[in-house]
Amino acid sequence: QGQLVESGGGLVQPGGSLRLSCAASENIFSISTMGWYRQTPGKQRELVALIARNGNTNYIDAVKGRFTISRDSAERTVYLRMNSLKPEDTAVYYCSSLTTGHWGQGTQVTVSS
Repeated sequence: QGQLVESGGGLVQPGGSLRLSCAASENIFSISTMGWYRQTPGKQRELVALIARNGNTNYIDAVKGRFTISRDSAERTVYLRMNSLKPEDTAVYYCSSLTTGHWGQGTQVTVSS
């Protein structure tokens, strides 16, 4: 029974930064391409960034140059560093294994002055 546990969300002003963390169980982390998704109530969930086991990364255009996804194998943790945050980044952010289909519980990010 694999688990993903997310943390790091909160309230920040426009232009601020946050780092989201996703701690994964070994049976998920060792085999998985991992991704961060976000969703606003009533809107389509979208993939924001992903990182493969070989370290290759991909980002949607809306966050490219501002967000960085990384993974730490020793800690079995996937990170999303979010810089230059904008109000339109406000959403619930979810960690997921694109390989196994596991999902975290989500963490709220609110960008507001």
